[in-house]
Amino acid sequence: MRVEAEFTTEPFRGEGEPPEHATAALEAAREAGLECDFGPLGTSVRGERDTVLATLAAVVAAGLDHGADQITFQVRVEGHSAPRRTASGLEALLAEVADELGGDLRTLDRQGKQRAVRLLEERGAFEFRKSAEIVAAALGVTRFTVYNYLNRERE
Repeated sequence: MRVEAEFTTEPFRGEGEPPEHATAALEAAREAGLECDFGPLGTSVRGERDTVLATLAAVVAAGLDHGADQITFQVRVEGHSAPRRTASGLEALLAEVADELGGDLRTLDRQGKQRAVRLLEERGAFEFRKSAEIVAAALGVTRFTVYNYLNRERE
């Protein structure tokens, strides 16, 4: 049986090169021979069930050893996906927050955009598939910036 695992290492450090903990976790997966897709906010790996599951421990160790303070996983049988909330729900939340903050989210100053992210987080916007990318486009910022705003809220 083949499975797919998605993982995200934190903290996000804003724009620029990926943090060392993210690249170290990726390298651990590659060394195990898994198929890997590396993105700025997370990594997907695929392979035989036993190989993927055994490799996840090495991924965690590599991430933690290189500065990660949190690693989040999602594992599923390849070809199956968990039910997700629809993008139209996210669009409704974006419109609601835009109305609340006085209009186009792209025109907000930095503090306004941080407030928008905080409101979206409180309302569950980041439970939607590809939400960071969609929110970033609505705000006119990068996904790294959105995650940077989210990280600041947790500190």
